[in-house]
Amino acid sequence: MTADDSFGRLDDDDYPAFTMGRAAELLGTTPGFLRAIGEARLITPLRSEGGHRRYSRYQLRIAARARELVDQGTPVEAACRIIILEDQLEEAQRINAEYRRAVSREATEN
Repeated sequence: MTADDSFGRLDDDDYPAFTMGRAAELLGTTPGFLRAIGEARLITPLRSEGGHRRYSRYQLRIAARARELVDQGTPVEAACRIIILEDQLEEAQRINAEYRRAVSREATEN
């Protein structure tokens, strides 16, 4: 991999660029919080060759949402479940919209 390839990956939302310490610092939380949402299976950080947790920007956005809910008094496990359900609802709405567009196209073609 060339240096140009490595820098290009920094724009990738799924690239695990952040260590646990840096992720916690960016979120204003503790490594324990990140471990807790990992144990609740909200996010699954990738592991470096040395076994250290690495987080992507996408995972940090999810963790930030969890922190927002926890800061409002929601228990960690409940916050994780809420986020999972929100994600499932968003996906179902996306699929429904695609289905409606396909039905609409089909109706206009006939």
